[in-house]
Amino acid sequence: MTRQLYLVDAYHRDAPGRVTAITEEGGIVLDSTIFYPTGGGQPGDSGWLIWDGQRMPIATTVKGQGDAIVLVPAEPLPLPGIGTHVTQTLDWDRRHRHMRVHTMLHLLSVVVPFGVTGGQISARQGRLDFDMPEAPDDREGIETALNNFVMADLRVSDRWITQAELDAAPELVKTMAVKPPKSAERVRLVQIGDQSSWIDLQPCGGTHIARTGEIGALRLGKIEKKGRNNRRIYVHLDS
Repeated sequence: MTRQLYLVDAYHRDAPGRVTAITEEGGIVLDSTIFYPTGGGQPGDSGWLIWDGQRMPIATTVKGQGDAIVLVPAEPLPLPGIGTHVTQTLDWDRRHRHMRVHTMLHLLSVVVPFGVTGGQISARQGRLDFDMPEAPDDREGIETALNNFVMADLRVSDRWITQAELDAAPELVKTMAVKPPKSAERVRLVQIGDQSSWIDLQPCGGTHIARTGEIGALRLGKIEKKGRNNRRIYVHLDS
């Protein structure tokens, strides 16, 4: 099991770790990590591992067997041995952009109140697919509403509930294609806004910024038809 430090504090840029396993493919498993693994439309983190004067670039991070998180080296370099203590360092600019885009997509799901059938995050843009038969006719209104939420600098926080509590509140689940794991005893909720006046609350295992103001200026991108009842909406970071 790998302890998920990115859920404790998404702003950790460096952290110690100890190698607990090497996969058959040459991936590195640590006892705890700040590297987010690919999932939920968010790419896996990249960065570096440093130990004994060596510096290994990490290309991406993926989920392994069970609760293991696997760091994938970018080059075929000598691997640290099991038990080695390392320093893990994120490519912070890339990660922070993913956090900004991820929170931006949560805002998009508020402004466009339809079921979400898919999504994807990159370092400069994100998109959501919506279960909606017709494209929205007020592009300017959507973009204005999103930027207003950014300028409001709303707090972004998380909390945990039990699976039974989630089952009793199915309206919290916006995604139609990907559901929270039924095997999980606890489910993480990401909330935008204060406890008494939040605008969004939904299950999410990704990394987010602390306040919506960090997103910065954004602009609405293409709106595409991806099926009889499916519309894809892109949103871009301006910087």
